[in-house]
Amino acid sequence: MQAFLKELFKDQDYDDKNFFLIAGPCVVESAELLDIVASKVSSLCIKMGIPYIFKASYRKANRTSVGSFTGIGDDQALSLVQKTGQKYKIPTTSDIHAHDEAAPASVYIDVLQIPAFLCRQTDLLIAAAETGKIINVKKGQFISGPAMKFAAEKIRNTGNEKIIFTERGNTFGYQDLVVDFRNIPLMQELGVPVVVDCTHSLQQPNQTSGVTGGNPKLISTISMSAIAAGADGLFIETHPDPPHAKSDGATMLKLDLLEDLLLKLIKLRKAVV
Repeated sequence: MQAFLKELFKDQDYDDKNFFLIAGPCVVESAELLDIVASKVSSLCIKMGIPYIFKASYRKANRTSVGSFTGIGDDQALSLVQKTGQKYKIPTTSDIHAHDEAAPASVYIDVLQIPAFLCRQTDLLIAAAETGKIINVKKGQFISGPAMKFAAEKIRNTGNEKIIFTERGNTFGYQDLVVDFRNIPLMQELGVPVVVDCTHSLQQPNQTSGVTGGNPKLISTISMSAIAAGADGLFIETHPDPPHAKSDGATMLKLDLLEDLLLKLIKLRKAVV
C-alpha cells in the first residue's frame, strides 16, 4: 500500500494485505441516510480489517434528465459528509465537477473524485491536484487504461503524487458498458493504486426513459473478478432501499447484502495475494 494511503487510513485498524473499500450512497439525500450507511459499512470494515473511505456525492451534475434529483445544496451536503467522516473516524470522498469546486470541496473531504466523463479536463485535474488532497480519477468510458498516463502527468506536474485510478467500464454500443480487466495491471504500471467501480460498471446508460438502467445482480461477479485480477480497492455504492434511491438506484447494492459479499471477497483476496 502506498504511503499516502497508509497515512489516510492511519486511524483504522486493518489488515495491510486487504483491499480497501470506497462505499456509500450515490448522493447525499439526508443526514439519516448517511448515518445508516456509514454506521453499517464502517462496522463491517472494522470487523473484517478493511480500510474504508466513505463516499457520497454532494451534488450530481451529470444526470440524464433535467428533472432528476441533483442534491440538497452544496454546503449542506458537504457538511454532512464531513460530519459523517468525523463521527465514524473514516476518510471521505465526493465528486467535483469544475475547477472552481476543488478548493471549496477540499475543506470538507479527504479525497477528491474526478468523474469519468471529466478525466481529460486539464483545468479540473490541476485545480484538484493543487489542493494537495488525494485525487481519485475515474477512467473515462471512452479511453483505455494506458491512456490514463496523461491524467497522471497533469496531476504529477503540480507536484502531487497522491493519485488513485478507478476502472468503471468502457462504452459498448449505445446502452451498455463492458469491463476490461486488463486495465487493472496496465494502470498499475503507471505507479498508482487501481480501484474497480463494481456498481457504475454495470450501468446501462442513455435509456429513452431518461433514467439510467443497470444490472446489480452482477455486482458480485464484477467484484470477485476485480479482486482476482489484483485490484487494490473496490468502489461499491450501497443503499438500504435502492429502488427508492434518488440517484443510481438501478446499480446500487442493497445494504444488507454487503456483508456476505465482503466475506467472499476477503477469502478470495487471501487466495490470490
